[in-house]
Formats: sequence, C-alpha cells, structure tokens
Amino acid sequence: MKKLFVSVIALFAAVTLSAQEVSTLYNEAAAAYGAKNFAEAAAKFEQVIEQGMDQEDAASLVATAKSTLPKCYYMMGGRAFQAGKFDEAQTNFTKSAELAELYGDMQQMAKANNWVAKLYQKQGGDAFNSKDYATAAEIFQKGYNADPDNTSMALNLAMSYCELGEYEKGMDIYEAIAAKTHPKYAEDAAKAKEMMALYTNNKVATMQAANDFDGIIAMADVQLAKNPESALFQNVRLQAYANKKDYAKVIELGEAAAAVQTDPEDKSLMYYLLGAAYNAREMKPQAIAAFQKVTAGPAAENAKAALAELNK
Repeated sequence: MKKLFVSVIALFAAVTLSAQEVSTLYNEAAAAYGAKNFAEAAAKFEQVIEQGMDQEDAASLVATAKSTLPKCYYMMGGRAFQAGKFDEAQTNFTKSAELAELYGDMQQMAKANNWVAKLYQKQGGDAFNSKDYATAAEIFQKGYNADPDNTSMALNLAMSYCELGEYEKGMDIYEAIAAKTHPKYAEDAAKAKEMMALYTNNKVATMQAANDFDGIIAMADVQLAKNPESALFQNVRLQAYANKKDYAKVIELGEAAAAVQTDPEDKSLMYYLLGAAYNAREMKPQAIAAFQKVTAGPAAENAKAALAELNK
C-alpha cells in the first residue's frame, strides 16, 4: 500500500508543468493573441492558469493570463457578430463577462455584458414588433439582467410586461429607468414616466369603473412601499381616497401628496382634494387655506368657486 502511494505522488509530479514550461506555454499564448488567433490564445491562457496557479514563480504570468483570457472571448464574440453568427457571439460575450467577473475585471465584464444585452435586444426585437410579448419579455429580461443600463431595451421589456398584464413587473422596470439621472438617459427616463402614467391611468380607469377604490389604494400602496416619493402613486392614492369619501385619509395624506408633485396642475389637484375634504369635515379655515393653493389646471376654477362660497 505504501509503494502504491509513492507511485501516485510520482505520477502527479510528472503531469505538473515546471515554471519554465508554464512560461513557454504563456509565450505561445501571447504569440497567438498577437496573431489574432484568439481561440488558440484562449486555450493556452487557460492552460497557463490551470498549470501555473500553484507556482509562485509563475504568479505574474497567471495574473496576466487571467486578465487576457476574458479579452480573448470578447474578441471572438466580436468576430462572430461581424460574421452574423449571433448565437456564437452571444456564447463568447457571455463567457467573457463570466471570466471577467471571476477574475475581478469589472470594466471588461461591463463591456462584455453590454454586448450580451445588445444581442438579446436584437433577438427579442422581432417578437416585440409582432406583439409576441411573452417571448419578447423572456428574451429582453435576459438582456436586462446583463445590462440594466440599456434603457431602450428596458423600455421594451417594461412595455412587454404591462401588455401581458404583469403590471408590477412593468412598473419596477419603468421606475428604474425613470430614476436614472445622467443626461444621456434623460429621453428614456422621460419616456418611462410617460408610460408609467399611461398604464397606471388605464388600470385605474378599469378599477374605477368597478368602484374598486380599495384595489386602487392597494395597488398604489405596493408601489409607494418601493418608492414613497412617487408623485404618480401619491396622486393616484389620494384620488382614490377622495372618491371613497374617506376624508380623514385625504386630510392625513394630502400635504405629503401635494409636496411631491412637480407638475403645477397635479399639485393643485392635490390641494383641491385636500380643501374638499376639510370642507366636508366643516373645517373652514383649513379648507380655505388649501383651496388658496389651487392655482393651475381644471381644479383652479372649482377652487375659486369653493372659496367664494366659504367667504360669504
């Protein structure tokens, strides 16, 4: 038994490359990379990492191999993309991103994931344009996972979810886009806010027709739990409480709802609802104070009429 143990150790030593051999392998990998033979370079860099990871003398070679290997797959992905081999490109860009993450190169990971997302965006485009939103959502979600900053694709993903009736998923994506503050996202952020309002108003209209004000409030509460400063859902919730004639809740929430509104007409509507609630509770001074803050939009004329009555 002891003799067999020694033989196994000897075999292990025989298959482990020396530092010099790892260096030779590294030079072959570097030469292949320089000649733009990225597949061969990748295979040899992988061998350098595998064979040299436990050798102190090869540490710098292994470190460089780890840095270069994700780039090999990135270049292979680019070549496949140029040749119209999109599945192959996707595989290589994904591999590049995974290796870059494994070896701590976040910049390279982001570059590779950017292309992963673009390819998923391209793949999902036909389904989206033909209104096959289930297929589109499945594909776009993979791209969004790779690169949440691809806001043009994210808009299509959010719309796909909303068209499928998966309202909350759609709102989560739209909220993430709308929250981006860099100027390059300004147009898409504005579009996200527009679409949030559209789908929310459509959903609210359906629920209002059924007198389901509690449902509207519950829907708004879910979104406000994620983003308490959402002007849209503060607005929606306050209107639902007003339609329920729950004046105590309107009074409780009115000032906060008005404070987050950025559109003068929406802010005025919040103060009008607050003034009406105070008036219904016969709290005349508070009602007057609230109505006086209604200065824009259709609510302004109604507030003016209410003030005329209160000041008689």
